[in-house]
Amino acid sequence: MKPKSSAHYQREYRRRLRELGLVKKEVWILPENAEYLAKYEKQLRAKVADDLALTGSVHESAISTRSIQKGDWMMAEIKRWTTSGLYEALCSEPLFNGELASIELIDGIEPAIHLIMHEVGDLPLFLTVSGDQIIVEAVLWSVDEVKDVSAFNEAVLRTHKYFPLSTISLDTLTNGKDYYQMFGALSASSVLPNIVFEIEVLASNVIQATEAYSNFLKQPVEA
Repeated sequence: MKPKSSAHYQREYRRRLRELGLVKKEVWILPENAEYLAKYEKQLRAKVADDLALTGSVHESAISTRSIQKGDWMMAEIKRWTTSGLYEALCSEPLFNGELASIELIDGIEPAIHLIMHEVGDLPLFLTVSGDQIIVEAVLWSVDEVKDVSAFNEAVLRTHKYFPLSTISLDTLTNGKDYYQMFGALSASSVLPNIVFEIEVLASNVIQATEAYSNFLKQPVEA
């Protein structure tokens, strides 16, 4: 089956955000603060969504933020993950215990974890542990969907650094066609909160990249 373009998930993502009554706001920050912005945005969005679900309106409490406990990250036990071991650990994480995301283990010679990010238009991600690395990746779109491949490749090389913790690659998938993918990589000894954060950041970056590069596609994403 032909993989769906990330533009499809971008449209679904925007539709769900609008249904929650959320609006898009542009902010200007220092590059080194990008990961903090992503954390606070998620917290603010969750607060507003909960408030809307319970009362139908947004109260002042909806804009308060929970503190980010960095100490908890440092105290977590350091271990080297396997794909199956990481799957078991992720199953107990709040992200995969509700309606935000789902997870399944795909067994095989090289097992992989299939993630569905429901709050991002059901965007599919794949996670594998290979040697000393954990790779989390998502399909953006095929080469065939790009109007001018050379111009797009140049744009990616000049701008992909603005998507924190993620990189764009060109890969041949099992159907024999070339696809652009966005991925994040971290150590196989990373603590679990950092892995969850990598997953969330990648999902967010896929949506932002789809918006940023939309004009290079033969069928741009509608604003």
